[in-house]
Amino acid sequence: MSKVSKPAEYPLFSGLVPQPMEPAASIGAEGHRSRMRQRLLKAGPDALADHEMLEMILFIALPRRDTKPLARELLARFRSFGGVLGAPPEELQQVEGIGEAGAAAIKLVQAAALRMMRQELATQPILSTWEKLTDYLIACMEHERTEHFRILFLDGKNKLLADEVQGYGTINHAPAYPREIVRRCLALHATGVILAHNHPSGDVTPSREDVVMTGEIARATAMMGIAVHDHLIIGRGKCLSFRTEKLL
Repeated sequence: MSKVSKPAEYPLFSGLVPQPMEPAASIGAEGHRSRMRQRLLKAGPDALADHEMLEMILFIALPRRDTKPLARELLARFRSFGGVLGAPPEELQQVEGIGEAGAAAIKLVQAAALRMMRQELATQPILSTWEKLTDYLIACMEHERTEHFRILFLDGKNKLLADEVQGYGTINHAPAYPREIVRRCLALHATGVILAHNHPSGDVTPSREDVVMTGEIARATAMMGIAVHDHLIIGRGKCLSFRTEKLL
């Protein structure tokens, strides 16, 4: 009886172990991502469009996703690059696929930009860097959905001691309490303040309540030798100065 021969072995294929396939999105996106990284590093951030900047932010947090459609949806929903950075985390997460990681990455970029601007303000007298101050306040406040009342506390050389939000309000009102402002000034040894609040509507026209409140704060601080240098209302890309408008 003849022996049954064993199937021939094929050395060419022996030893090969099947590898799990990577998701198609990561394979297709890697070349695109590499090209964007090279453009950023060689030509600088101005070489990237807004949606590409968002793509790069997101693919650090979402390495297995194709982030191009996510970036475009964010821009469509929040209208601008600044609008995306300024959007509340819960609204960012309403975009399918963003999740907590994507929202955290976007808010981290916003926080880093604001911290850099604030630290630059702190190196020199505020009153001599007015354009940088207004740029900073617009970046901080123009996309807020409710009114925030903010105070910048200054020392005797008009340098920044602290930048604090003193009150969170509604769509058209933020509380401010003269006695609490004076108390905080004394605790920080501040000799001057700049007041700021935002109008979520984008209209920077001061209301009657804004004017009355500013007068009350100015009178309360003046009794303690503390100057109110200005009160700024922040809108969408706009800033109104009470001092310039002769309201203070």
